[in-house]
Amino acid sequence: MKILLLEDELMLRSSIMEYLEALGHRVVGLGNGQDVLLTLQKEPFDLLILDINVPKISGLELLKQLNQKAFFAPTIFISAMLDIEDISLAFELGASDYLKKPFHLKELGLRIDKIKKGQEIKNQKHIVLSKNYSFCKEEQILFYNNKSQVLTKKQLQILMLLCENLGVVIDFEKFRSYVWNGEPVDNPTIRAEISRFRKALKEDFIINIKGIGYKIEKYFP
Repeated sequence: MKILLLEDELMLRSSIMEYLEALGHRVVGLGNGQDVLLTLQKEPFDLLILDINVPKISGLELLKQLNQKAFFAPTIFISAMLDIEDISLAFELGASDYLKKPFHLKELGLRIDKIKKGQEIKNQKHIVLSKNYSFCKEEQILFYNNKSQVLTKKQLQILMLLCENLGVVIDFEKFRSYVWNGEPVDNPTIRAEISRFRKALKEDFIINIKGIGYKIEKYFP
């Protein structure tokens, strides 16, 4: 996993990085929240490990700002703080785990393994559509950066039809049959509905094949 570690105690940061790198993880270690924020704007990470009481931007405030920017990644908080309000806030902000200092490095490794296995199971159920979009056919939910998106009934039906036929062009007749239940809607109406859906997406993964129909290609990161 590619891990970003926020820990202002240099010796502890070095120890955690050395241990996790020995387990095969790639780790970037930083000492203040501002540097973490700037780094996350440049590159993605699979996991965040955040101390709470750090310079410039606290770990809790950092996760709050990341949520506002629609950036979501599994997060483990590490802290000597025992205030139940801080712990509660950490989980309210979407933390995956909370580890009290001092802790054994092996325990941190076990917590990371648990999150990694959970992500692998989740990824098996999700169809990756673009850099940030994925679709869970089982739950019929579209995700952007792991956050569920609100879709209309027709948008969901359009998406399901395309996801069940990745790489295949779906013509207007199939849309008419599957999405509109065979109702006599014309092609411009179908195009308009799909156009509205595409404009609502932050990343447009639906490809228009002029005069024929639409498709979603298989995405390879």
